[in-house]
Amino acid sequence: MSKKVMITGEGAICAAGKDPDEIWKAARAGRSAIDAIQQWDSSNWPSRLAGEIADLNPRALVEDRKLHKLVRRTDLLGLYAASKAIEDAGLIPHRDALDPAQADLFNDRTGVYVGGGGGAYQDQYDYFPLLTAARGDLGIFGRQLATTVNPMWLLRTLPNNVLCHIGIRYAFKGPNACITNHTASGMLAVAEAAAALRAGEADRAVAVGHDSPIEPETILYFHALGLLAADTIRPFDSARSGTLLGEGAAALVLETAAAARARGAKVRGEFLGSACVAEGEGLLSIRTDGDGLVRAIVLALEDAEIGPADVGMIVAHGNGTPPSDASEASAIRHIFGTKPPPTTAFKWAFGHLLAASGILDTVLALDSLRHGDVPGIATLRELDPACATLAVSTTAQPPRSGVALVLGRGFAGTNAALLLRASAD
Repeated sequence: MSKKVMITGEGAICAAGKDPDEIWKAARAGRSAIDAIQQWDSSNWPSRLAGEIADLNPRALVEDRKLHKLVRRTDLLGLYAASKAIEDAGLIPHRDALDPAQADLFNDRTGVYVGGGGGAYQDQYDYFPLLTAARGDLGIFGRQLATTVNPMWLLRTLPNNVLCHIGIRYAFKGPNACITNHTASGMLAVAEAAAALRAGEADRAVAVGHDSPIEPETILYFHALGLLAADTIRPFDSARSGTLLGEGAAALVLETAAAARARGAKVRGEFLGSACVAEGEGLLSIRTDGDGLVRAIVLALEDAEIGPADVGMIVAHGNGTPPSDASEASAIRHIFGTKPPPTTAFKWAFGHLLAASGILDTVLALDSLRHGDVPGIATLRELDPACATLAVSTTAQPPRSGVALVLGRGFAGTNAALLLRASAD
C-alpha cells in the first residue's frame, strides 16, 4: 500500500462555471452564482435560492441523445465532469495508440469510482399524476401504471448510472464502485480509487462525484429542518443562518506514479492520504467539540505520513450552519492550535452540492495550490468569536506549503478528510 498516487486529470461543473479554472476564478473574484431557482415556480416556496446551473443544455454536456432518455440531470453532470477529466488526462489518445493487446490490458487496469446522492424525491414525481387521478384506488393505479409511467423509469433512476455509462462509453473494465454516503460520497470515490491503486488492483482510475438536489421536496425538507439560509451562505460568520443547495459534479483521474510516468502524463498533483469516520450519535446531531473531524484529520495525516505543520492550507466544509461551522472550527483548533494554516470554504460561491461537494472542493484545493493563492470567503462580514482562531479572510492568502487539507461532513455524523500535494512543476 505504499505506491504513490498521482492526479493527472480534472473536470468540474456547477453554477459558477463548466470547468475547474472558471469555477476557481469566480470564487477568487468573490462572485457568487447563487440565485433564484428557475427549474420550477418557487415564488411561494419557503426558500427560493440555490446554486442552479443556468440555461443547462443537456446536449452540450452529453452528445448522445439516446442516453438522455436513460439518465437524470445529476447523471448528465457526472458524465460531463468525468469526460472532461478523462480528456484532460489524455487517456484515450494514449490508449488508442497502443497495440490491441496492450489496449485491452489498459482497459482492464482502469477503474471507475463514483459517489452520488442515491435516491432523490424527484425520481418518484412520474407517479404523481396517476396517484392523483386514481383518488386512492390502487386497482386503478395498478391497471394504468404501465401505460402512464415512462417504461424507462427504472433505468433512469439507477444510482449507478454514471458508473456504468463511463465504463460502457470508454470500455474501462477495471475495479469499480458506486458510493452513496451523503456528502462524503465524492470524497470517498477519490479515497477508494486511491486505495485500489495503492493495493495494485488498478493502474489508473476515474473518481467522480455528482448531485442535483435542487428539487421541491428536498428544498422543503431542508427548510423544515432549519438548515437553509435566509439570504446567502456565510461560513464562520457571526450572522450565518444556514446553507443553500447547489448542483454539479467534479472528477479526477488518478494514476500510480509508475503508470503516469510510463505514458508521459502531465501530473497535476499527488493524493497523499484520506480518512472517513462517524460520530455515531444520530442523523442530525453534531458534536460541539468536533470529535469526528478531529479523528478523521488525525487518520488522514497518518495515512499521508505527514504532520499538521506540513499542511499549507485548509478547505473547510464551511456549510454556513451555526453548529457545523462552530464544531469544525473547534476541530481545526484542536489539530492546529491557535495558528492554523490559511483556511477557506467554497460553498458560498455555488451552493452545497451534497455528494459532489467534497470532490469539487478537492479540485479547487488543487487549483489553489497550483495558483499559490487561497481564495477568500467573499460573504464573510464578521467572524464568529467561536471561530476566531481560524485563519479565514475575505481576501486571498498565500498557502504555507504545497499541501492542502480538504474537509467534508454529512448527515449521521459522517466526517471525511483528504490530503493532496500540488505538482512540483
